[in-house]
Amino acid sequence: MQARLTIIVAMDRARGIGVDNKLPWHLPEDLAHFKRLTTGHPIVMGRKTYDSIGRPLPNRRNVVITRNPAWKAEGVDAVGSVEEALRLLDGTPAFLIGGAQIFEQARDLADRMIVTEIDKTFDCDTFFPPIDGTRWQEVARESHYSEGNGCAYAFVTYERRPDGVQN
Repeated sequence: MQARLTIIVAMDRARGIGVDNKLPWHLPEDLAHFKRLTTGHPIVMGRKTYDSIGRPLPNRRNVVITRNPAWKAEGVDAVGSVEEALRLLDGTPAFLIGGAQIFEQARDLADRMIVTEIDKTFDCDTFFPPIDGTRWQEVARESHYSEGNGCAYAFVTYERRPDGVQN
């Protein structure tokens, strides 16, 4: 049985998601939103994303995708692909948290995306792929403003459209 896979990502106006394997912004409201949604659920990430975090995230099953079959970390399940991660989770709903290569690989396997859209542009070297409106439909949007960062942002939920349904 395939797990329900939700991509969760924060991106700027230009779809930037990172620079030098780090977040280019500090948005506490987004970090709290991420923690609220993912706590108690498995999270799937690439090895570079795991390295940028530096440890398993607590109260979540951490699954790391790596090309290196010898790679290991305490408190982490290591697998070789997104498909292998989904088999390991055996139908359990999971969040895919990055990075860019893993988002690209999982785009056709996910059925939901939760995107924090930050209304500002940052100096990024890593980007989220374009969201294709023929494949994804926005189903919810919560707009906010961060006083600390002086920018607007929104939590946006997209669901995969049934095949053949257009805007």
